[in-house]
Amino acid sequence: MTFPAPSDPVGLLLPAMASALAAMPDPAAALCGAVFEHRLTAALDSPHAVAVSSGTAALDTALAAVGVGPGDEVLLPALTVIMTAAPIVARGATPVFIDTDPDTLELDYEDAHAKITPRTKAIIPVHLWGRMGDPARLWDFAAHHGLTVIEDAAQAIGTSRAGVRAGTAGTAGCFSTKDGKILWTGEGGFMLTPDGSLAAHARAHRSHWQQPPAGSAPLTRIATNARLAEPLAALGTANLQRLPALLELRREQTRRLTRFLDGVPGLHALRPAPDEQWNHYAPLLHVGLPRPRAFAEHLARLGVPNSTGSFRLVPCDSRPQFYSPQRPLCLGAARILDHTLAVVLTERDDEAVIDRYAATIVKESATWQP
Repeated sequence: MTFPAPSDPVGLLLPAMASALAAMPDPAAALCGAVFEHRLTAALDSPHAVAVSSGTAALDTALAAVGVGPGDEVLLPALTVIMTAAPIVARGATPVFIDTDPDTLELDYEDAHAKITPRTKAIIPVHLWGRMGDPARLWDFAAHHGLTVIEDAAQAIGTSRAGVRAGTAGTAGCFSTKDGKILWTGEGGFMLTPDGSLAAHARAHRSHWQQPPAGSAPLTRIATNARLAEPLAALGTANLQRLPALLELRREQTRRLTRFLDGVPGLHALRPAPDEQWNHYAPLLHVGLPRPRAFAEHLARLGVPNSTGSFRLVPCDSRPQFYSPQRPLCLGAARILDHTLAVVLTERDDEAVIDRYAATIVKESATWQP
């Protein structure tokens, strides 16, 4: 089977870049960014979109807009990358790591409940590998404890659960458009929100409070520069036209790889929940072989890029910046990462690349020694 071909990126992307470059230099230029935001709201069914310079900036902007600051605590899963926790620390708040159920990849709400304090202000669910938890359960938990929900949907564009799109289940949804994401701009990100006041606050925050929301004066708050450059916004708008095809390509890439690996001893594909429409961001395989993390690292050395083997992904609470011997580690998150092979894909990975990955995994799993 041949993969579906997304529309010619050169034919779409080069004219978009040329148009943006033709308007430069213009320090006040914002047309491409405004168009990108408008197209995002239409494509992702959200009232407001705020484009920023990275996924990290999207989280920082959302945290600032909802008022997270010094003394506050923010719940987030240990099953995440350090980029989710860094903006919390940058706001002067404290990240509080909660565990994940290894059988479902859902947040461990009992653990989350036990870690609630009077200082807990928000919760950040992370849709790692594009997988999304149950939004109704998230809403119930957040409402019961009076928490703001900020989604880290960096890898989850195109995913939905129970009819709720990733990034629209809370007060704000944060995405990355770094090169390698399904929707990419080289570097960049954006925030979705249903709240117009929050969007206005976010736009002010990303540009040193130069264009403040109603009731505030320019440059009266300390903010930041997190604007998305105009040429990158133009890339985003062009790539949005390709998004349905890019999502279908990623689904087919994942299906092809997991189909080749079906029935291989020691490996089985992780499936989405019955009500989850997963974007198939990364083929996910449970590794039942001895020393599963070492197996992932071995595959990475042989040219099969993956989260734990290539990027050494570990639970965030075990990193030296956050580890404390006084706090129990999130063992469910560690178990998930140790036993999950998450293969890293891009739109450039054609049938030959996927087949090579599959052949390598099959061969090495058959000869892997404890």
